[in-house]
Amino acid sequence: MIIVYAFLVGGIICSIGQIIMDKFKIMPIYVTCLFVFCGALLDFFNVYDRLVDFSGAGAMLPITSFGHTVVHGVMEEVETLGAVGLFTGIFSNISVGITVSIVMAFIMGLLFKPKG
Repeated sequence: MIIVYAFLVGGIICSIGQIIMDKFKIMPIYVTCLFVFCGALLDFFNVYDRLVDFSGAGAMLPITSFGHTVVHGVMEEVETLGAVGLFTGIFSNISVGITVSIVMAFIMGLLFKPKG
């Protein structure tokens, strides 16, 4: 049943983004920023964790998960390190994801000829 929940939640999140782009005629980068902010806001109020528990990958794959991960890392580090955690917490959870994104973008740039 978790597969159905993941499909529904992920589909709803992506559908909301598509509706926003179609209805308000805004660029996808603005929707991306809005979703990252919404994911961070939902994590700040402990809503996103419940959504992840309910749907698993359906909530972890959309870009809203990036905001959730950033805030989650900061909150964990602030509890252990205090104010220093505001600066180090961002990198503790998302460093692997950013590194993989950069490395894969480099590899894809080498394999395929981008048109600039």
